[in-house]
Amino acid sequence: MNRVLTALLLLASISFCVSAQTKPKTVGAAPAASIARGALVYKQYCLACHQIDGGGVPNMNPPLSKTTWISGDKTRLIKVVLNGFPAPVDIDGESYTNVMAPHNFLKDQDIADVLTYVRNSFGNKGSAITAASVKAVRAKNK
Repeated sequence: MNRVLTALLLLASISFCVSAQTKPKTVGAAPAASIARGALVYKQYCLACHQIDGGGVPNMNPPLSKTTWISGDKTRLIKVVLNGFPAPVDIDGESYTNVMAPHNFLKDQDIADVLTYVRNSFGNKGSAITAASVKAVRAKNK
């Protein structure tokens, strides 16, 4: 019994040392920690309208999967979160009628994380958005 316990403790300590020496993991070009934090923000503020799979609601709330709005211009995407969206809006040839409320109450890091999450979820493969980028857009937006 002592041998098994000793072996488990040794294995656990080796695993801890190895994991402590590795650099932070990334998903594509985006830090995994940012994506994980962004998933929490998404669940709290975005899921109700854009759905768990990012598919949106036809003719009401746009999808977040594989659209030029998600994969394209980062500044435009940040502005959408900060300013919301009046209805109706056309995205990739489809019309959506629900108004999106501004989410400018979110911190810069929260916006950066949720947009990085969206740009790397639902079949998207995009680069990360930084809190500094959100801060710069917010400053110009005033």
